[in-house]
Amino acid sequence: MHRVPVRVRHYWKLLATCAAFVVICALVFSTVRVAPLVTSSSDQTTDRVTQDIAGTTDLFDASVAHEITLTYREEDYQEILDDYWDDDEKNWLEADLTIDGTTIPSVGIRLKGNSTLSGLTRNGEARPGGIGRGGPPGGGQMARPGGAQAGGAQPGGAQRRDAQPGVQPGDAQGGGPQAGGGPGGFGRSSLKAEEPENLPWLIRFDEFVEGRRYQGHRELALRVSGMGGGSTVLNEAVALGTLAAAGQSAQRYAYSSFTVNDRPTTARLVVEHPDEGFADTLGDSGVLYKSLATGQFTDQGDDPTDYADDFKQITMKGSQDLQPVINLIRWVNTSSDADFDAHLADHVDVASVARYLATQNLLLNFDDMSGPGRNYYLWYDLETKKFSVVGWDYNLTLSGDATQGPHDAGRMGGGRFPQGGTPPEGFQPPEGMQLPEGFPPPEGMQPPGGDNGVGEQDRTRGFGGMGGNKLKERFLASAAFKTVYEDAYRELYQKIYAKNGAKNTLDSITKVLPTVDGYNAQTAGADVERLRTLIQQRTDHLATDTVITGR
Repeated sequence: MHRVPVRVRHYWKLLATCAAFVVICALVFSTVRVAPLVTSSSDQTTDRVTQDIAGTTDLFDASVAHEITLTYREEDYQEILDDYWDDDEKNWLEADLTIDGTTIPSVGIRLKGNSTLSGLTRNGEARPGGIGRGGPPGGGQMARPGGAQAGGAQPGGAQRRDAQPGVQPGDAQGGGPQAGGGPGGFGRSSLKAEEPENLPWLIRFDEFVEGRRYQGHRELALRVSGMGGGSTVLNEAVALGTLAAAGQSAQRYAYSSFTVNDRPTTARLVVEHPDEGFADTLGDSGVLYKSLATGQFTDQGDDPTDYADDFKQITMKGSQDLQPVINLIRWVNTSSDADFDAHLADHVDVASVARYLATQNLLLNFDDMSGPGRNYYLWYDLETKKFSVVGWDYNLTLSGDATQGPHDAGRMGGGRFPQGGTPPEGFQPPEGMQLPEGFPPPEGMQPPGGDNGVGEQDRTRGFGGMGGNKLKERFLASAAFKTVYEDAYRELYQKIYAKNGAKNTLDSITKVLPTVDGYNAQTAGADVERLRTLIQQRTDHLATDTVITGR
């Protein structure tokens, strides 16, 4: 007893009472759900910028070639590869970065994407648990049951009879000898850990130095070849440039040489990552929310933590919360058709939603807000209390069926379904198809018609139940919004195709690309010609559509 400290002996009854109280609280309140609350309704961001590096050249001046170099310790790189290989963790690596001659020490870089990295190999071996597990290294493809090849261009370049117009067999979409062309421009991209200059990276300026920005940007994305864009990701660059020219919200981009340590230099597409700086271009006062690939846009109750797999708040953390998004989801999913038609304008900017949906169709973007990657952001204007939809991740644009109509829903690998997106019985993904960036495929994923354990509703929600968005579906199905959608479609068709917006953007890019160190003229030339053909076919086909002609 004398070994117990004097103070403890004196106050043992009080200590015992406190301990008993803690135990009782744990037993009584352990099943009570605690929801996070914001502490104010301020419209100010909580992020504090302490250093904004000006640089020498506007990074997103797309009319000039840029230069980016990364330097890091090889042992640190191997460590983050270990983390990704063993635990599926994409951890940050500290590196020194130089952009157009300006050196920025201690930035954070990490691997970006899920399906994009599905074909990644290390020492010739695929990562355990990857999409391409069990297949040839670097393939990243999905096989049909029984081992048959999935639909699309067949081995040896033979084209199926149902191949889509505007896409030629054998087109090099993956940017190298491993690439295999397929309908809609899908192709395999063979990525090797030993070639970091070819990997998809996210660069963060304040990961190791708090409050730092570069030209107002917190993050930059380095896009990777494949999935319809070829070696130079031309389709995404053309889509972004065309959107900007048409007056639509779009991330900025530029082409840059990219050198990692003493590795060979490659030409890469750099894209503005939607962060606080990008949010500033959307409005004076609002909150930006990112839709996650795991999101379903379904009512899951009042607890914001139950929506953690659906949306991520990007701006104004601590002063705003997810409640506006929860309210929108609930209303869209529960309102009657009459209520939806009469009061949608109370919740969203109807004209902006019409323009967004028309744009995705015009640019043949399968993986929009209803695609398996759920690639979109929501912007909530704090003054109007309304949402707008913002596009993101355009690496599957301009790679589908040129004859897709204004009221057709595109599908993975090209072609089209009637509006609503229900695929035909027995539909198979094209050979070598990679799932869109950010999409984690469910265990035992099957094409439509197969038993994936989710239920019959999968047949009506895009490819294999992986897509679908209730807001988009109800908007396009409603006769009340047909006119505003078709008006937006006609206006944007003029800007994108009839007045050569897409063609002129492609021409501008082809003038810059040859000046970028690491540019491959042969593969880029094939990408340019494929896109030029598709753009012309799309222009000509839509010119005769009744939505465009008004007849």
